[in-house]
Amino acid sequence: MTNKQQEQEMTFWDHLDELRKVLFRIAVAIGVIAVIAFVNKETLFDILFAPHRSDFITYRALCKLAAYLQFPALCPGDFHVDLINTQLASQLIVHMSAAFYVGLVLASPYIIYQLFGFIKPALYENERKYSTRTIVAAFVLFFCGLLLNYYAIFPLSFRFLGTYQVSEFVENKITLSSYISSFTTLSIAMGAVFEIPILAFFLAKTGLVHTHHLKKYRRHAFIAILIISAILTPADLFSMFLLAVPMYMLYELSIFVVKKAAPQASENRDKTLES
Repeated sequence: MTNKQQEQEMTFWDHLDELRKVLFRIAVAIGVIAVIAFVNKETLFDILFAPHRSDFITYRALCKLAAYLQFPALCPGDFHVDLINTQLASQLIVHMSAAFYVGLVLASPYIIYQLFGFIKPALYENERKYSTRTIVAAFVLFFCGLLLNYYAIFPLSFRFLGTYQVSEFVENKITLSSYISSFTTLSIAMGAVFEIPILAFFLAKTGLVHTHHLKKYRRHAFIAILIISAILTPADLFSMFLLAVPMYMLYELSIFVVKKAAPQASENRDKTLES
């Protein structure tokens, strides 16, 4: 009996029971990694707090670049921002939530594998082929977004906002919960932004997006990317372009993805519009 025949003979309750097993295995994987992260508290928070220290790798790299270009303003220099706690249970809650997020991120390959294994029997052979490639690509792009945020977007944003003062009489002391929530929010946002080519792929498959559309509005997209970059990053051109460049590269990648996803439809439409 083939997998397809077995899938057809499974009842609704069989599917529900299988889903319950998948969710249980996912929960166990997240829980185990989260517990390991929770126990290794010093390592966990050394990694999370690294961007708030002036000797972080990104700041050191900028200072070396500033020395090479003989442009001192590019170097952030030494700075110090205090992290404080103002609520009784806040540190424990932050510790638990940080461990959970780490567990969720590190277990994500296994989560995707389990979920894909659950829906795979219902897919046709050609759907399975491009679904596997799409899932791998989505996973890689999401982690690229996380890394860009960790090494560039969040450190530069924190350096600017954490040291910005309206007056010398107002001292900056950032709460622990504010630091972690800003870090996780930006991480999720950057991971989501890097999924744009995957979204373009599915829109192309449904015929809602064509290469002509993306090429036609390329200039508009560039302006929109600059505006978004200016909002998400500190008020300096270097940080803005540091985010804008990969975002625009993602847009160009989306054009390539759309062309590959539905080449015949895109070519026919382009020829029709050009004629």
